[in-house]
Amino acid sequence: MLCVLLSRNTLLSFSRTGLRHLERRAQLPRPASADVTRHRAAGAASFVPQLGFHTSRRLRALPAPLVFLVLKPAQKLVAIILGRSIRKWWAALPPNKRQQFREAAWRRRWHLLAGGAVLSAVMAAFLLTHLDESPVTGRTRVMVFSRESFMELSQLQSDMYLEEFKDSILPQKDPRHQVVEQLITHLAQRNQDVTEMSSITWNVHVVDLPVQNAFIMPDGKVFVFTGLLDVVADIHQLTFILGHEMAHSLIGHAAEQASLSHVLDFLSLILLTAVWALCPRDSVAALGQWLQGKLMQFMFERPFSRRLEAEADQVGLQLAAKACADVRAAPVFWQQLELVEELHGEPPLPEWRSSHPSHQNRAKQLDRLVPQALELRANCMCPTLPEADPRAVFSEAMRHLVEEAREQQRAEKEKKAGQAGLITVPLPALQQTPPAPGPPVPLGVVMGPSPALPQPLTSK
Repeated sequence: MLCVLLSRNTLLSFSRTGLRHLERRAQLPRPASADVTRHRAAGAASFVPQLGFHTSRRLRALPAPLVFLVLKPAQKLVAIILGRSIRKWWAALPPNKRQQFREAAWRRRWHLLAGGAVLSAVMAAFLLTHLDESPVTGRTRVMVFSRESFMELSQLQSDMYLEEFKDSILPQKDPRHQVVEQLITHLAQRNQDVTEMSSITWNVHVVDLPVQNAFIMPDGKVFVFTGLLDVVADIHQLTFILGHEMAHSLIGHAAEQASLSHVLDFLSLILLTAVWALCPRDSVAALGQWLQGKLMQFMFERPFSRRLEAEADQVGLQLAAKACADVRAAPVFWQQLELVEELHGEPPLPEWRSSHPSHQNRAKQLDRLVPQALELRANCMCPTLPEADPRAVFSEAMRHLVEEAREQQRAEKEKKAGQAGLITVPLPALQQTPPAPGPPVPLGVVMGPSPALPQPLTSK
């Protein structure tokens, strides 16, 4: 897209030239040298509106990722039309023409192979020239879109979210907003050694919706939902979650994921054209296109997304450790979410179908990283942690919870069995003669301990 840009220097020069021409025609007295600039500015203010001069707003090109998102459906449509046209053209050829075409292709097979090799070399050179080193981790990655161009798209998305949640955003005086803002500020201050930390301005927005989620846009807009604040156990878990989301923004995972999607879409266009050209019918070609999309999704996109989430967990744990949080609480958070899903009867989604690692695997990975994070925390002159390990406390609470659940199930079974016995078994006939005198029989021996009563009442 071509944009016609009119710079301010050119406009100012044009205005001054027109002003001098008007001064000569009107024979205006020239001011003193010290007041030349001031009078010219005043003259420009009076003459420019009369001549229709105006300053145009600087035109800006659309961000490259946004252009890619807009053209993505059109590219697929072009590939489908091209492949289908090739299939129709081939089907319309007579048999002798097809044979001549095959023979000509075989004679020039080396030329075709050379063209394919050149195309592969160009593709490899494109990828090699777009290699980038990931901040914090130092991992080598492919970055098609720069952080600057993706930042413009991020600002547009942030404005859309602000418009969507404008009626649910809590005021800054709300205690929940103040807690999140203080934690974000504390994390940023304690991690000034990260170069990208100082280049991002963090703006906190707490959304009053029952959604267990939080995310941070690449431009630093923080969105935390109150549903997430309701499930965290303490301030340490919340610090880790915010550190995880800050890690996404610092490393630039959004731009990296968009870059991978751009490369995969380019390759899929070639495969899509081949699918529609080689399949005998449109229905088979549509099925092949669906299978191609699913293979791309489950073989590349979702595994790559899970890898980025695991990296954000690792970096977020480091950010929380330098902020003096109890990093031992990080794996407990994912264990709590796993327990909540089990209590609600929600079947766990297989990891290969999800864009995020499973709660169990995330807890195990963080548990392996805790010793390293504790060492980093100690090197940052943080206060000593209490001896009670949150992981051990959660395990002990889980053990008691399981035992209580089993006892409750056993009590319910005994209660149902007792009710069934009272209904089916007839009561014995009462004796007409009073029993022989003797020592009183305790009530508990006759009735037996009632499993439905609490233990303190039974012991009385």
